[in-house]
Amino acid sequence: MVKKIMREIGGYIELDTYHLPLLHERAVALNCGRNALAYLLKARKIGSLLIPKFICDSVTGVCEREGVPYRFYSVGTDLLPAEPLEPKEEEWVLFVNYYSQFDNATIAEIVKRYQRVIVDQTHSYFQEPIPGVDTIYTCRKYFGVADGAFLYTDAASESSYPVDESFDRMNFLLGRYERTASEFYPEYAANNEYFRTQPIKQMSKLTRNLLHAIDYEKVKAVREENFRQLHEAFAEVNQLKLKSEPGTFMYPLMLEGGGKIRKRLQEKKIYIPTLWPDVFGWCSEEETEYQLARDILPLPIDQRYGREDMDYMIGMIREMI
Repeated sequence: MVKKIMREIGGYIELDTYHLPLLHERAVALNCGRNALAYLLKARKIGSLLIPKFICDSVTGVCEREGVPYRFYSVGTDLLPAEPLEPKEEEWVLFVNYYSQFDNATIAEIVKRYQRVIVDQTHSYFQEPIPGVDTIYTCRKYFGVADGAFLYTDAASESSYPVDESFDRMNFLLGRYERTASEFYPEYAANNEYFRTQPIKQMSKLTRNLLHAIDYEKVKAVREENFRQLHEAFAEVNQLKLKSEPGTFMYPLMLEGGGKIRKRLQEKKIYIPTLWPDVFGWCSEEETEYQLARDILPLPIDQRYGREDMDYMIGMIREMI
């Protein structure tokens, strides 16, 4: 007779279990985007990686941690490779879909040209993956979770990975819900740093459950409407020529002196990040990537905000311009 494992019955009620459809249900669910890349480096036995200069050190850090050499390639103001790439034997190309600006037809052309391509959809959670193409999505930039990433790949891992636990890293999310972002920012930053040294794990039960509670169609619609409102206001002054793609991450407004405007907005409690400040360390001021990192203002368009919030932000920026 097989002895059943006893489960707790009764006691206080925990967080509810949610059952709404989960976007990316078919993907491999992991603890973070860094480790989705690490999973691929291992599973594909990648010998070298060709990565854009316009990137953060989480990518270079994973390569260094896994002992995989990498080289940089340049991007232009259109956010595409500035010149044709020449991958070496056993070298893969990391292609980043910056701010959801590239549809699947464009991505398919990149894959056709270079064959061994990893698509980074960090900025495009709602864009469907191309079948057969290794594709990475991260959750933290889109939703109130402490971790989580999805990876589409047909590369089988030779290892089994433990399930992560994230209950003790939720305080900064719960705190901000009831108080201010600035009060809990140190904990948020510490959570980001935490993943620099974390091994590959499966997504935590808590994160997966919270992702089952989201109305994805509503989130996507809000983001698209906010994007349209900002683009109507800034299309003529934006140095980037943008198109709206499904539910993008943020609205990238590139202005001359954007770095100075960012500081002034912060004084008004409008927090605009500098994405990928590591670029300032490996690029000169004359390089396109340096200018992109300095002068792009990634304006928030997420599901917390509506038309009134966009109007307020538009007014503030127009005054500063």
